[in-house]
Amino acid sequence: MKSANSNVDSNVTVIIPALNEEENIREVIQELSQMGYSDILVVDGNSTDRTVEIARELAVNVVIQNEIGKGAALRQAFDHDGLNGSVIVVMDADGSMNPREIPLFTEALDKGADLVKGSRFLTPGRSEDMNLIRRIGNGFFLLLVNLIWSANYTDLCYGFAAFTRDAIDRLSPYLKSTSFEIETEVFIKARKLGLRVIEVPSVEFRRKQGKSNLSIFRDGFRILRTIFREFIDGRRIRNRTTSK
Repeated sequence: MKSANSNVDSNVTVIIPALNEEENIREVIQELSQMGYSDILVVDGNSTDRTVEIARELAVNVVIQNEIGKGAALRQAFDHDGLNGSVIVVMDADGSMNPREIPLFTEALDKGADLVKGSRFLTPGRSEDMNLIRRIGNGFFLLLVNLIWSANYTDLCYGFAAFTRDAIDRLSPYLKSTSFEIETEVFIKARKLGLRVIEVPSVEFRRKQGKSNLSIFRDGFRILRTIFREFIDGRRIRNRTTSK
């Protein structure tokens, strides 16, 4: 259903994990609101700055995390009683993702996708914030996932995504990640569950202000560990889903 003053689908819930993003969160929320998105859920990782105060000033829903990390934030959000939309969009709080791309994601869902993921490597997508080490790491992890699960993803470590509510309900019980490896786990488990995944081009901007919470080597190791864990544990999820 479209909102009265825009072409934006009013049945979309936007989830924004945040940790110490007081310099960015206001602009992200305001841009979403200007586009007509009113159902916004900020999941805060116990920020020590004004992130929560600013989000509440802008009259969006705020949930404080029980655990630490982006993965914990998304798992908690996916299980949250206040998740109202039939379409769930996940995006970062640092201003690196463009809310104006969201209609590309929701249009793909309307055409039958269960999960739509942004790709910085589909034309005209690109990244303005990926150094050589991150590019090599993303490419290596992408190669492993595509080989092991016969996928054809063009991007892996990028968390701009949209889900149907049914896809969230199917994925949520299986998610375990606590940190940035959550994106890799979601896209692998989507393959295991037989969800229809479509990629759309996305432009990743440089974060507007502040320093990223991502640690290249620590989080890179977590991503690699997640891939091997899912490989070793691969049959269990297939057996559970096919036995229903």
